[in-house]
Amino acid sequence: MALLDSRAARVLLTFLLFVLGLGFLYLAYHTLIAFLFAILLAYLMNPAVSHIEKWTRSRGIAIGVMYAVVIVLLAVFFVFVGPRLARQGQRLAQATPGFLENIGSGQIAEEIGSRHGWSQPTQQMLQSFLISHRGQLIDIAQRVGLRVAEVAQQAWLLIIVPILAVFFLKDGPAFREVLLAFVPSEDHRALMQDVVGDLNLMLAQFIRAQLILVLLSFIAYISFLGLMRMPYALVLASAGGLMEFVPLVGPLVTAVVMLTVATLTSYPHWVALVLFLVVWRVLVDYVVSPRVMGNSMELHPLAAIFGVLAGGEIAGVLGIYLSIPVMAALRIVWRRWQPYAQNHSARLADSGRKRA
Repeated sequence: MALLDSRAARVLLTFLLFVLGLGFLYLAYHTLIAFLFAILLAYLMNPAVSHIEKWTRSRGIAIGVMYAVVIVLLAVFFVFVGPRLARQGQRLAQATPGFLENIGSGQIAEEIGSRHGWSQPTQQMLQSFLISHRGQLIDIAQRVGLRVAEVAQQAWLLIIVPILAVFFLKDGPAFREVLLAFVPSEDHRALMQDVVGDLNLMLAQFIRAQLILVLLSFIAYISFLGLMRMPYALVLASAGGLMEFVPLVGPLVTAVVMLTVATLTSYPHWVALVLFLVVWRVLVDYVVSPRVMGNSMELHPLAAIFGVLAGGEIAGVLGIYLSIPVMAALRIVWRRWQPYAQNHSARLADSGRKRA
């Protein structure tokens, strides 16, 4: 009698292949992230490329025209906005050591207290607290610096991702057909077609919605901060807009950074800044985001939080960004698999009754 029958052997082999696949993906996650971002960029550009293709009658020429337009727009942006953005960023970087020294020495307590009319004991208590926790504050600042350096190390993605996106834009439908060709069963192929179709809609809607949220957030931040004469308004607005790409964590980091800069620079209208951040977050989360996202991201908040935390552990900031579409993709697979499994069980039951 054999130790394993054929069915058990197939299950064991499938499990081993699945484990090996997960191990390979974990070891090569940097490369995988580059391909995932290329796919997202291709989804973002595909509608415009398809429109241009109707005029040029050539997919390759349409992609070339689209990339040329993007390069021109980026060049115009950096010519008109780049110098001012660089100057503000340089001034902020130069002022940061002074800010940290004021915090570590407790001098910031005197500045804030005298400006807001705090009593002398309150100022001294806050000053003592800052001096006693100087080491922890410096450690936090160093960790933030390391995180920023880790993000800067991913700058190679700015070069490789657009190159990879060209191939996905040009041969995306062919890749889909090749993927489906590996599925021998007609039922499994139909399931795969449904899953791929839903993923196409979800990713296309997700990346375009993210871009809309980034642009709207940048406009809102630069309008308010510029009107209220907030120091380093352009740098903070640009960072706030980009942080919309990072779900859940990004808006929180934006608020903390803006309030920290307002405190360290003795900005007088910090109450108005807090009210603006709260009102804008409510508008984005409950009005703007549901409208631009549609039904493509029907995730429970606990699932979204789990995905963000797990993505951060696996791949850092990039993993946090990719966590929401990955969780949404898993939801799509589960939603499509349930009716398939029920129909398959019903067919097996009918087949068993007929044989009986």
